[in-house]
Amino acid sequence: MATSPETVDFILEKLGMPDHFSARKMFGEYALYADGVTVALVCDDQLYVKILSESAELVDLCEQDTPFPGARPHYLVEEHQLSTISQLPEILLEIAKSLPKKK
Repeated sequence: MATSPETVDFILEKLGMPDHFSARKMFGEYALYADGVTVALVCDDQLYVKILSESAELVDLCEQDTPFPGARPHYLVEEHQLSTISQLPEILLEIAKSLPKKK
């Protein structure tokens, strides 16, 4: 099932900071970018955040799941958590800072 553009718009709206967050369609799903770096995926209308030390705050809040078969596990941020995890934008920005920038 492909992700709807409305879901991506909803996630971006909940994150706020439009100067920092964007998404790009890839194979019917989306990559979520923070400052131009991929930090999460939106697959099957669900947000999957990369598991890194910078996202450790999510360990007790989110289930782990794979966005597609064969993928590494990610934190699954459910729809209601987009409003309740207030530090999510900051976590995503910290992930972006920790990863190499595209050349």
